[in-house]
Amino acid sequence: MARVAVDVSLPHLDRVFDYLVTEAQSEAAQPGVRVRVRFAGQLVGGYVLDRVAASEHPGRLGYLERTLGNEPVLLPEIAALCREVADRWAGSFADVVRLAVPPRHAAMERERRAEPVRTLAVPAATALCRYAGGHELLNELARGTARRVWAALPADWPNEIAATVAATLAAGRGALVLVPDARDLARVDAALTVQLGPGRHVALAAGLGPAERYRRFLAVSRGGSCAVVGTRAAVWAPVHDLGLIVVWDDGDDLYAEPRAPYCNARDVAVLRAHRSGASLLLAGYSVTAEGAQLLATGWASELAATAAARDALPAIRATGGDEELAEDPAARAARLPTLAWRTARDGLATGPVLIQVPRRGYQPGLGCASCRRPAQCPACAGPLARPAAAETPVCRWCGVTTTAWRCPHCASLELRAVVVGARRTAEELGRAFPNTPVRTSGGDAVIDQVDDRPALIVATPGAEPLAAGGYAAAVLLDGWLLLSRPDLRAGEEALRRWLNAAALVRGAGAGGRVVVVALGELRPVQALIRWQPRWHAERELEDRRALHLPPAGRMAALTGSPPALRELLTDAALPPGAEVLGPVPGSDPDTERMLLRVPRVSGTALAESLKAAQAARSARKAREPVRVELDPALLG
Repeated sequence: MARVAVDVSLPHLDRVFDYLVTEAQSEAAQPGVRVRVRFAGQLVGGYVLDRVAASEHPGRLGYLERTLGNEPVLLPEIAALCREVADRWAGSFADVVRLAVPPRHAAMERERRAEPVRTLAVPAATALCRYAGGHELLNELARGTARRVWAALPADWPNEIAATVAATLAAGRGALVLVPDARDLARVDAALTVQLGPGRHVALAAGLGPAERYRRFLAVSRGGSCAVVGTRAAVWAPVHDLGLIVVWDDGDDLYAEPRAPYCNARDVAVLRAHRSGASLLLAGYSVTAEGAQLLATGWASELAATAAARDALPAIRATGGDEELAEDPAARAARLPTLAWRTARDGLATGPVLIQVPRRGYQPGLGCASCRRPAQCPACAGPLARPAAAETPVCRWCGVTTTAWRCPHCASLELRAVVVGARRTAEELGRAFPNTPVRTSGGDAVIDQVDDRPALIVATPGAEPLAAGGYAAAVLLDGWLLLSRPDLRAGEEALRRWLNAAALVRGAGAGGRVVVVALGELRPVQALIRWQPRWHAERELEDRRALHLPPAGRMAALTGSPPALRELLTDAALPPGAEVLGPVPGSDPDTERMLLRVPRVSGTALAESLKAAQAARSARKAREPVRVELDPALLG
């Protein structure tokens, strides 16, 4: 008898089903193996979760149609994690397993199994000497008891992460490192190769292609590789005897899963570390409110820099401070105030200068030159943008070119740039600094690294190239644009992007300077100037605790047609104290969005009630779907 999780996402069928196993299938049909079964008259896939002697089902049982190989690709630990994630985010087990196990390639399963390789490398005692308690951390990793929120210092974080992995492997346990994107993956991959030696870890990323990704997945599942580094989906990697999970830059929105049940890889990593008794390091230049929540509950402690190590940070100033305004009264309104211009000019004397611009393109936001209202597309009311200086405005939503625009409010025919993109900024800087090379990095043209020759590097957040020896200076433009986003995490995200850029600049002792074009009294700006990411995260957490917002509370976002939303709320037995906010118009026509807010202790009850309501609608074959998203990444 086999208990099978069928690959069907219908909420009311989110449970295991019993199937009979023939004698010929018995040896291959082991827990974790893929199978094909008859379900509701159709042939569907599934996974064997368990083998039992008898079934509690009183009716007639069917047989497994066949097993798909004999490879146990869904380990018991991962299956249990999938079940917990599905329940916590009001999703189905089948949807979560699709995230955890890549599609099958039979040819890869026939390849020879690699022998397990464990490194005996022991990291140097000075690997984490820049942090208070860094040496003790390496000892804690050997015991699997380290749970830290790590406010990292610039320059050497890939090698420091590699040292934590080596300490874990030296103790005989596996390690898993998560990074947001392919650029960070390449840096950590290279550091692990140096620290552990070649062939002793696996890099997992979607860009590998289906066959190679499955080959590497099998290498981990079979125990041939005990260390894994990868992007979001690697949080499910079947590492045996997991002893450490590292999540680098855990505030990056690339960790948010865009597919149901819309879980965040950081939160899955916390669950997995708790379940498996593994160490957890939430690392990055910034600290998220989720990290502050772990510190506040005592589940984790901080790994902070020593006072001596902080001397290597760059000197940071804001253009909106009282001193700057007295010297340059136009600094509050100018896009490139005198302080920023002077910092860039002085930096060019000794090396490259980074210019961070929040938006890519030329003029991604246009408005009426007369009444200053946003310019909208006559066809769909979407925002207008100008791709280049000589081109006519186009709609960012529908792509229609607008050749004869007229403001519906004041009848003006003139447009002005409300938001300036990276390419337009590069043009302006080229005129302000003649004979200076200007390079752009962003979108589909990202530069990985630049040399130490003087140049202006205009980059969007996340696309800043590394500079040999560090940047001489950095100017962070348009701070108002980041801080004015209609989003719960606007301040946190702005600080994260600024810290990531400032970390690429030389230390103050080497002349490194950073200027942020924003008002100096704002909380994120103060946290940047003082390089206090934990202080900012704690203030954010206090604000959210007062409003029962994540992570201090639990929240669900429901999106669907008005009748479907009313039906779901009627079926849902919401926990006591649940607040219903909305509805408000959704992003798609004819849809609305509602928010449900509960205290943190009622989060499990909220997920259970919404999942039961979805199951009831599914059983009735409701035609209109409702998207249910627990703790949504963006609340704007």
